[in-house]
Amino acid sequence: MNRFVFRLDKAKKAIDEADYIVIGAGAGLSAAAGIEYGGKRFTDNFKDFIAKYSMTDMYSSGFYPFKTSEEKWAYWARHINVNRFQVGETELYKKLLKLVENKDYFVITTNVEHQFWINGFEDERIFATQGDYGLLQCGDACHDKLYYNEEIIKEMVEKTEDCRIPTNLVPKCPVCGEEMETNLRKDNLFVQDKNWYDANKRYSDFLGKIKENNIVFLELGVGFNTPSIIKYPFEQWTYDNENATLIRINRDYPEAIKENASKTISFDEDMDEIFDYWLSRIL
Repeated sequence: MNRFVFRLDKAKKAIDEADYIVIGAGAGLSAAAGIEYGGKRFTDNFKDFIAKYSMTDMYSSGFYPFKTSEEKWAYWARHINVNRFQVGETELYKKLLKLVENKDYFVITTNVEHQFWINGFEDERIFATQGDYGLLQCGDACHDKLYYNEEIIKEMVEKTEDCRIPTNLVPKCPVCGEEMETNLRKDNLFVQDKNWYDANKRYSDFLGKIKENNIVFLELGVGFNTPSIIKYPFEQWTYDNENATLIRINRDYPEAIKENASKTISFDEDMDEIFDYWLSRIL
């Protein structure tokens, strides 16, 4: 038996025997599912912005210092539409659901493309800590209501000319009149509405009941942009619980910390191939 298959079987056994599974999902999961922010997907969808602003990828373009709101929203409408409303279901997320649908699981994710909901994961089992491309908030956070944005985003995309939207489409807060922003955690004005707090409590309650049971922390594509949300807690909780297993799938950072070396199963191989193998072993 080669080393890869040995690790696959060991991880599958841990999943099968787990009383609870906590899925921690980062950008690497969405990239593996095809929601890539660079390469051909970027150049195919942003030719005009690349020509005008010399953009290189969707991630860095999100920090571009646009001179006008009309330019900013032309870019962001395209970005949101491409990543939130055009993608639809993805095979990799559906495979992940198939893997855990009969287990007691919970998802914590820093991803903002809404893929867990789109692919059928239960709403009560998801906590998206960093926001959602499909929601707008007051840019000054004058109140905590969020606004579903699909209609206005698609209108912006349709009416974009020369990388600008019409001034009348720049979204304004209905309460204070200031410009709105996408509900993404980028500063201390990020709005956490009632749904955010409810999801946070469900996550805390889930963690509170796992105690010393057999638990798998399934960490998928989590890097070091916000390690305090998933990576570091998963490592600490694995260390604290003698019955915990950390399964880490990450092309760039698969290694276990030395304190958890015997309790971590690491993969830098293709996520799709890993899921396919595990699903082939489901009885």
